[in-house]
Amino acid sequence: MDQVLERLPRFPNENVLVGFDTSDDAGVYKLSPELALVQTVDFFTPIVDDPYTFGQIAAANSLSDVYAMGGRPLSALSLVAYPAKGDAEVLSEIMCGGCEKLLEAGCTLLGGHSIADEEIKFGYAVTGTVHPDRILTNAAARPGEALVLTKRIGTGVISTALKRGLATTAHVGAAVDSMLTLNRAACEILAGYPANACTDITGFGLLGHAREMALGSDVTLELDHAQIDFLPGALEYSAAGALPGGLKNNREFVSCAVELASPVRQELEDLLYDPQTSGGLLVSLAAERAAELVAELQAAGVPARLVGRVLQRQSASVRIR
Repeated sequence: MDQVLERLPRFPNENVLVGFDTSDDAGVYKLSPELALVQTVDFFTPIVDDPYTFGQIAAANSLSDVYAMGGRPLSALSLVAYPAKGDAEVLSEIMCGGCEKLLEAGCTLLGGHSIADEEIKFGYAVTGTVHPDRILTNAAARPGEALVLTKRIGTGVISTALKRGLATTAHVGAAVDSMLTLNRAACEILAGYPANACTDITGFGLLGHAREMALGSDVTLELDHAQIDFLPGALEYSAAGALPGGLKNNREFVSCAVELASPVRQELEDLLYDPQTSGGLLVSLAAERAAELVAELQAAGVPARLVGRVLQRQSASVRIR
């Protein structure tokens, strides 16, 4: 995709505050000195068996990109690919689940588009707003800042373990709860802190999205593997080889930009490449406020951790210690 994007024509426009040049989570278009639109789109195939839950997760995942930019979701358009002869009741459950999450976010469904497809896919195009001076991008991390991660890692491996009949009910439940949790609370709390950069951890995994932030900001992100928190069962299933195809693709693409500065167990290293669905926010902010932010997030029920720091640009985009 990077090769394709490099060939696309640019659209010079002084109102485009964030475009696709730095692979950010959403685009931002300025409407006035005090108002900008945040626009994003995301959809995917089912990752859980229950259709209602799938719809909820798809909505939470789509909304997350707006929160990652520091914005507030306003409206959404649904994207549906569904078999022409599929069960209408199942589709209804998917869409009702999505609507529940949109309502929780204060986001209004305006309509959408559907096509006949034998492989089910579902998600949303979401529009939000943000003040032009308070946009969080993935390209503004500064050396000396601290890195905070707001959710635990491991949804991809646990989903794969479920498909293989390895995952326990408790472990699947914890992963689903994480995917159902909006990044709204984290975004609202973050607004009170001197954060400079933010991205949500989704399909490219923690290391893939950290690489994007490092490249966009011209810095190196140093992650402390001992401080990264994993969902219950994730390390166990990773060690058992329940690795999704996306994890292997991420490792193949990103590993050349990663330096291992200390020994890391293989099952843990694998999880750093694990593709997340509705993952947490990776935030770069002033180091002197990081502990305070983590404490406030945790008090609000957000499982945030201080996971690293931002360094001057080195040979590797991401350094793991």
